[in-house]
Amino acid sequence: MKQQTLIGESGNFLSVLDKVSKLAPIERSVLIIGERGTGKELIAQRLHYLSRRWDQPLVTLNCSTLSEGLIDSELFGHEAGSFTGSKGKHQGRFERAENGTLFLDELATTPLSVQEKLLRVIEYGQYERVGGSQTLNANVRLICATNANLPQLAKQDKFRADLLDRLAFDVIHLPPLRERQEDILLLAEHYAIKMCRELALPLFTGFSHEAITELQSYTWPGNIRELKNVVERAVYQHGTSEAPITALTFDPFTGAWQQDDAQDDSSPQSTDPEFSFPLDYKQWHEETDIRLLTQALKEARHNQRQAADLLGLSYHQLRGMLRKYQLASSTNKHDA
Repeated sequence: MKQQTLIGESGNFLSVLDKVSKLAPIERSVLIIGERGTGKELIAQRLHYLSRRWDQPLVTLNCSTLSEGLIDSELFGHEAGSFTGSKGKHQGRFERAENGTLFLDELATTPLSVQEKLLRVIEYGQYERVGGSQTLNANVRLICATNANLPQLAKQDKFRADLLDRLAFDVIHLPPLRERQEDILLLAEHYAIKMCRELALPLFTGFSHEAITELQSYTWPGNIRELKNVVERAVYQHGTSEAPITALTFDPFTGAWQQDDAQDDSSPQSTDPEFSFPLDYKQWHEETDIRLLTQALKEARHNQRQAADLLGLSYHQLRGMLRKYQLASSTNKHDA
């Protein structure tokens, strides 16, 4: 497997890389926690290639893609005739990863019965193939990843607490892209240059000031994976123009006419409230403020300074209102 490059220079990201470097040579299971698209598999690769197992297999499995019966067989293998349709002995991922590393993504989706078998492998280094009676020994380092709250799932008896304890020798927390502000433009330019090479474009013309502001103020719910899509889409749509890239499409599922409809719906004429008396003025005033702040933040892509300008407020006035209505935690703290 070819190791991909990890890109970033923000403090949050560099501290993760430092932790990975310290954990890599230690022969213990590791748990990686992060939102979708934050690069959990790349961190698993780095843990493997910096370990003493670097020249042995790195085997991966996304646990969410298989049913309970299939994931059991895929992890531990099965004997011939162990279930309908099994034509021969099948090597599981543990067997294929012998002396190396096994990376399990989306760990929270594994059934409790499979979690019990994983616990046995970690504790005793032993397992059996499905339909078999022979005990096999495993010399495999286990790296697991999830975006779920495993301690909460353990309290709800949806995840084995004893397995969580064994996995959590140490936990790597990957920061979301919105908390890596310094890396957004760095990553965007990296993916833009790669896309230019793929399309055989003569050069990358750069991003306009407006595009840079949009990239840095957007909250990136899909993280690096979403950034890559947005940038590659912008490059191919920009084509051979020699001007800097200006147009960015964050939501390809919304057509131009739908955007026009949304703007029409948000016009003052269509959103004027109809009064019905008697009226609780204080409650009406608070609800109106919250709707107005929410709409302004949405229009400004959660950039608080731009939202303040849209409302004719100072930045500090807007921040005060966000705190008053407890909206500050849901907005972007890093303004361009």
